[in-house]
Amino acid sequence: MKLKITNGHIITPFRYIRNGTLLVEDGVILGIHEGNVDFPDAEIIDAGGNYIAPGFIDLHIHGGGGHDFMDGTAHAFLRIAETHAKYGTTAMVPTTLTSEKEDLLQTLDNYEEANATNLKGAQFLGMHLEGPYFALSQRGAQDPRYIRNPDPKEYEEVLAYSSSITRWSAAPELPGAIDFGKRLKQKGILAAVAHTDAIYEEVLEAYENGYTLATHLYSAMSGVTRKNAFRYAGTIESAFLLDMDVEIIADGVHMPAPLLKLIYKIKGPDRIALITDAMRAAGMPEGESTLGSLKNGLKVIVEDGVAKLPDRTSFAGSVSTTDRLVRNMVQMADVSLLDSVRMMTATPARIMGVDHKKGTLVAGKDADIVIFDSDINIQKTIVRGRIIYDKQF
Repeated sequence: MKLKITNGHIITPFRYIRNGTLLVEDGVILGIHEGNVDFPDAEIIDAGGNYIAPGFIDLHIHGGGGHDFMDGTAHAFLRIAETHAKYGTTAMVPTTLTSEKEDLLQTLDNYEEANATNLKGAQFLGMHLEGPYFALSQRGAQDPRYIRNPDPKEYEEVLAYSSSITRWSAAPELPGAIDFGKRLKQKGILAAVAHTDAIYEEVLEAYENGYTLATHLYSAMSGVTRKNAFRYAGTIESAFLLDMDVEIIADGVHMPAPLLKLIYKIKGPDRIALITDAMRAAGMPEGESTLGSLKNGLKVIVEDGVAKLPDRTSFAGSVSTTDRLVRNMVQMADVSLLDSVRMMTATPARIMGVDHKKGTLVAGKDADIVIFDSDINIQKTIVRGRIIYDKQF
């Protein structure tokens, strides 16, 4: 189980190693070297002068390849993981939508089954529950039938049901949301503010009680508002002011170039995680699709590189892939390749608490690697030293 990747520009946390060589043994990075080095009995990959980077980590994803994590099958999980591996994703956090509790528990069961057999796609880093504790006024494409306030009886049952939950997004201004955040922090689960009308004072209290991430910044959250003629900073401004991590859908549609540049200028690459927020139509032709499960999901239209509600009043999730996110940050936001890759690798790894083994090309870490050309077209995707996607085949 030895692998030698040579003749490529290696992207380390702080620099490029031109014409470098990366050595892998038993799924772990053994070393990184300038030039070519001997590594007897290793399988050799010639990177062809392309870039060798850490595998992309997607913190927020709902589906792809015609499948959704809420479809009620382990098969859907596996097909989504395989689809996004073609675009450079080596690890992901499968994400739910607002739903009945029974459907949520079924999805958690499906995760466990799929995680035990996932050998051909991106690895799973635990489940992200997006909702159902949201502000109805900021629901976006989330189904309003299932939106409700935090209920300790309900969320305690869910937390006891599965140990695979690694993050949970909620609106912090709702009754009971602060206690909910405290409980998540006790359990070691990342709490994130999302689909919220919170003002600064409410976000600050939430931040002090466990909510350290802003879910898809600018999407389904409050900005500056006025009440009785007085202005109040909203969730967006709060995320800028506080030492809070943010995730952004850098598909070029949810976030146009000026906003990408603004967020990068204020937060910097160490506080920004790029996410796809991809629904089932990612990697599929444009046309009609479904957001959420096939059983009770919402009908949507995919056009202009994004999913929309049928009346076109709101976006209904992205159809982006991780390679597109990195490409957009470089080409649209004028961000360096080094920082763009960091926001797709090292920063999400740190946010999810897996930076001790993922997110950077460092000896001793998992051999999660992606090889791409100067236009961020993926050539090979490698997970734990195994080639799971090769453009040549």
